[in-house]
Amino acid sequence: MPPEAGAAAPRVPFGERLAAARAEKGSLCVGIDPHPALLAAWGLEDSPAGVERFSLAVLDAVGPVAAALKPQVALYERHGARGLLALEALLARAADAGVLTIADAKRGDIGSTMQAYADAWLGEGRPLAADAVTLNPYLGFESLRPALDLAAATGRGVFVLALTSNPEGRSVQHVGGHESVARSIAHAAAAENAGPGPGHVGLVVGATVGDAPQRLGLDLPSLNGPILAPGVGAQGAGTAELRAAFGAAMPFVLPTSSRAILAAGPGAAGLRAAAERTRDELA
Repeated sequence: MPPEAGAAAPRVPFGERLAAARAEKGSLCVGIDPHPALLAAWGLEDSPAGVERFSLAVLDAVGPVAAALKPQVALYERHGARGLLALEALLARAADAGVLTIADAKRGDIGSTMQAYADAWLGEGRPLAADAVTLNPYLGFESLRPALDLAAATGRGVFVLALTSNPEGRSVQHVGGHESVARSIAHAAAAENAGPGPGHVGLVVGATVGDAPQRLGLDLPSLNGPILAPGVGAQGAGTAELRAAFGAAMPFVLPTSSRAILAAGPGAAGLRAAAERTRDELA
């Protein structure tokens, strides 16, 4: 049956949209992290207005050469309601420009609370809805069900924390050795992506984790979804580190760099050159 008059056209699934963006622009994801020190270096106030100017400048400069942009939600939240308005402005302008956004919110809860988080970040017409959102599965992978299902229904995506590079993460993620907790998360994510085409459920695996994916039994090539890999640039990861961590899964990896690129601002030409240089080095 044809859609009802006035009904919104179905959105192309996130996995397909991300694959198209990567084919056009390369695989780099640029983090938008309005840290106080970066705002000061750019000559901006540590205020909602400064955060908004910073964010939109990054979007305008690197949006045309990055597969996706990843705003760090906490750095907007610290400015309260007006900070979130700055994030809304960024998400709206990115959507108008056809630039994919991944809200780095790391949300995770149970029941109706998780449903509310899902609606906020993935619901159709919501002011904070991004193309994808990061999720924390350590209340149990199935606790994320409201977000997993809503993302599928709205053509959006999720990136589930699996193997992070912070030392504290090992006390949970590495438990079980080759049958690790991280492996169970990766396996559950892959099950969500069963079917044709690139899936909408991705993983977050740090770019600096070395051979941990292999040691802990993660079958990343079977994910059939994207792998967000933060840690490129200022945190020390480059092509060698990415290949050591991901091996045959490299075609799925979305390397993410923030500070190393943002430090090249505030000029648009410097930002774009830094993003293009990083993208080309990782190709």
